[in-house]
Amino acid sequence: MTQKLLVLGIGNVLYADEGIGVHMLNYLQQKYRFEGPHQLDFMDGGTLAHALIPLIAPYDQLLIIDTVHSSEGQIGNVYFFDFDKVPHHIDFQGSAHEVEMLQTLNMMEMVGDRPPTHILGVIPEVLEAMSFELSDRVMAAVPLMEQALLDHLATLGFAAIQVADPDIRVVAQQSCDQESPDEVAV
Repeated sequence: MTQKLLVLGIGNVLYADEGIGVHMLNYLQQKYRFEGPHQLDFMDGGTLAHALIPLIAPYDQLLIIDTVHSSEGQIGNVYFFDFDKVPHHIDFQGSAHEVEMLQTLNMMEMVGDRPPTHILGVIPEVLEAMSFELSDRVMAAVPLMEQALLDHLATLGFAAIQVADPDIRVVAQQSCDQESPDEVAV
């Protein structure tokens, strides 16, 4: 039976490393074509949190790419885990969007709408307003994040065929360009 899988990039691209979920999502879509026995969708969830519920609920599996906070980790450390088995040292208190996404997943669980969920996260360095650049340590974590996601998708029967070799810095800038208005109404 064909399943529906969603890879959801979460984050605010206007706050440096906070945007890594969205940047990774765009990076993977530019770099690979995925083939497999199931439907695989990619979605930029930005900071929408609760508004994502009707979009997430129809899926059989969910993989979220985002930042995480760990009391035991260091900036740039990558974590991949089942949301039902969150390591004790991981929390989602790093930013408003993380807290809202945690609340969203918990609300979905309470009503039985949350699909099995995995989290791919990295500890961010820069959480400053209006910085479009990813930190060096988070950029260095991109290959490990990429491999963790590809390995997980391979266990579900997906093959990743590389079709391009994008630079994560360029992808991040493109993500910011898409999110930033050209003009501001006064």
